[in-house]
Amino acid sequence: MKKLSTLIIFVLALVGLARMCIYTVNEREYALVFALGELRTVVSEPGLHVKLPPPLRNVVYLDKRILNLDTAGADLVQTSEKKNLLIDTFVKWRIEDPRLYWVSFQGSEPAATNRVSALLRDVLNIVVNKRTVNQITSSEREKAMGEIATLLQERVKDVGIGIVDVRLKRVDFTPEISESVYRRMEAERKRVASEERSKGNAQAERIRASADRESEVILAEAYRDAQKIKGNGDAEAADIYAKAFNRDPEFARFYRSLEAYRASFANKDDVMVLDPSADFFHYFKSESAK
Repeated sequence: MKKLSTLIIFVLALVGLARMCIYTVNEREYALVFALGELRTVVSEPGLHVKLPPPLRNVVYLDKRILNLDTAGADLVQTSEKKNLLIDTFVKWRIEDPRLYWVSFQGSEPAATNRVSALLRDVLNIVVNKRTVNQITSSEREKAMGEIATLLQERVKDVGIGIVDVRLKRVDFTPEISESVYRRMEAERKRVASEERSKGNAQAERIRASADRESEVILAEAYRDAQKIKGNGDAEAADIYAKAFNRDPEFARFYRSLEAYRASFANKDDVMVLDPSADFFHYFKSESAK
């Protein structure tokens, strides 16, 4: 019985010793192995690892994942035009050198966050101070964010931190200049709208002038063709009349006289003073006409 108790105690001691000598590292963390308070080894490969039991060896874990720094409030930054902007940013960062990170911050994530936040404000001022409001808000926004990320990386590389991304979440004007900026933007939009309307009116005039010119050409060609057809018709009619009148000249003279009578006596109020013996009344007096 005594031997069994001794065996159980021995096995339990071995299990306890094994638990103190074996540690696990997963893919989301670094393991820092300390020997009597001195950092000896940084383990980044996931799996089971062996160490000496405490207090000879101790293990501290650091997060390997991408961490977020979301500023609590907007920073007041001045542009090259001396205009104040409220800029709200966030940063994605990670621990790249666990040894430097531990030496710099003793593994404290809040301390690292405060350091990155302070450096971010300095870099933000450098980048924004040399740009205009329009460049920061639109034309060079992406370029400015890339420049901020590069400058911030240069400042944090000595503390074991790597910058993954920097974004400007919100860029607002301060209340005292918002109204003047909005008025200027409104005036600019009105100017652009007026310019576009002028271009539209000019284009409309060109289209109308072109349409009028084409209309004149079409009408002139139509009139020319109509006159040509009418002339051909008149020529053909004259030819038919000539052939018909040549067959009976007396009938031709009689027909022409009837047309003259019809034209002369169309209006009942007209008064004609003629010699009764004139040729005009030939068929009124002629027996053959009767």
